[in-house]
Amino acid sequence: MSAKNNLNTANTANTANTADRELVNSRLLDAPRELVFQAFTDPRHVVHWWGPNGFTNTNHEMRVQPGGVWRFTMHGPDGVDFPNQIVYHEVVKPERLVYTHSDGSDHADQCFHVTVTFEAQGNKTLLTMRAVFASAAICEQHKQFGAVEGGRQTLARLAAYLPSMVE
Repeated sequence: MSAKNNLNTANTANTANTADRELVNSRLLDAPRELVFQAFTDPRHVVHWWGPNGFTNTNHEMRVQPGGVWRFTMHGPDGVDFPNQIVYHEVVKPERLVYTHSDGSDHADQCFHVTVTFEAQGNKTLLTMRAVFASAAICEQHKQFGAVEGGRQTLARLAAYLPSMVE
């Protein structure tokens, strides 16, 4: 079974009870949601803030539309490259993104489902990223790899980058 099919099966098997296999990162950002959505979906912007501290990115393609793909390489501060592929399933501007995130291979353990919501709170945006993995064990592996802190750092980098978009 391909990683995509395995993930779809995992996501539809029990979507009501995913707490043991999900990671959630939220941050209130001091910017309107249209701007935050643009930072998330425009390759000119996302390359500047995506990833934990010390990481840089090379974008290969980014088509933010249902069925569209974002392929990029994250370059770690230690020189290790991490291939990434996002396939968009739902794009509701400026409210929501739903996608599958993987390393571009066909390995199920490298594939997870993400929902990003952009909730307007006055002139601020509550951004929530919810990643659901195929199993609790795979989720735990990502936690051990540093995914929780990496998510916090990524959203902090986004918060620091947003003011440059309005200057």
